[in-house]
Amino acid sequence: MTGLPETLRSVVLAGGGTGGHIEPALAFAQCLRRHYPDVRVTCLGTPKGLETQIIPARGWDLELVPAYPLPRKANLDLVRTPVRMARATKATRKVLDSVSADVVVGFGGYVSVPAYLAAWRRHTPLVIHEKDTPPGVANRMGARLTKWIALGFEHQQEAGQSGEVVGVPLRPAIAQLDREATRDEARKFFDLDPDRPTLVVTGGSQGARTLNEATFGAAAALGAAGIQVLHIYGARNDEVVAPKDTGAPYVSVPFVERMELAYAAADLLLCRGGAMTCAEIFAVGLPAVYVPYPHGNGEQRRNALPVVRAGGGMLVEDSELTVSYVENIILPLLSNSAELAKMSAAAGRYGRRDGDEALLTLVEKAVAQAGAK
Repeated sequence: MTGLPETLRSVVLAGGGTGGHIEPALAFAQCLRRHYPDVRVTCLGTPKGLETQIIPARGWDLELVPAYPLPRKANLDLVRTPVRMARATKATRKVLDSVSADVVVGFGGYVSVPAYLAAWRRHTPLVIHEKDTPPGVANRMGARLTKWIALGFEHQQEAGQSGEVVGVPLRPAIAQLDREATRDEARKFFDLDPDRPTLVVTGGSQGARTLNEATFGAAAALGAAGIQVLHIYGARNDEVVAPKDTGAPYVSVPFVERMELAYAAADLLLCRGGAMTCAEIFAVGLPAVYVPYPHGNGEQRRNALPVVRAGGGMLVEDSELTVSYVENIILPLLSNSAELAKMSAAAGRYGRRDGDEALLTLVEKAVAQAGAK
């Protein structure tokens, strides 16, 4: 046990809308169960969120509450926000009361806002986990209500964010992955050759058109060089039909549930720079070419830059990822096993695998301090 088993009887996890909020919450739920087998874990979500598909399917309790995105500019939604938020907070507090919540742990997304307000009004310990720079709107608001802030990466603290760096909770299958030991199994799982250099391409669960077009266009050159491809093109993108007769396997799939096997199969990853993706591939020591999402506030670039500067990856702008770039930069890198080994070691030194355990320690401190008052 980790110190306070009697105090963690019921934990409410708030984080929904996208996989980047849901996955660390569920990884932390698994950690809670390892240390506290009888703990009640309740996840909060909204009827429209991705959580309705993911959380019950993995066997966790999900309570749906009304929640609304916070308006970023003055409009009619801004006028409606106080009434809507009061309604959502009241409904969320009922959930906290019904499960006798000992603590609320939030991971962001707009379902977190009423959870943070309900915890504050109920005097329930509140711990917030933030992995983005700058923080999301929900977590910026929640940070005003608690001193217990957990950060996913050291670069967040270096950028001036307040909180304790704990890492990002990862699923055990990824946190415990031995890429080398699992490589043969992984390549067999995807019908790949066990010995060829392997490029894995993923734009996340929804895919990324730029990555898809550049890699598909370079398929013939990659195959001619003996490089095989696992192309995860995304559920919302047009199907990428695997080219034939390139000289090497080219496997295209819309989605991969067991991403740990995709990581194990890869010698190099071509990907976006989402915080969850970065946390996973840093942890398993996988070299990557990062193509940050070109819109938004630049957080994907900030996520990838530290490991790129440490020698664990490369960064290319979305507008510069072309067929020519894949053929002239990525292809030669895949043929250089010594360079890939150096990059893998550098990425692994930056990553950490204990984010769930470190977050649990912080949660226990918050609960203990609340109980001592």
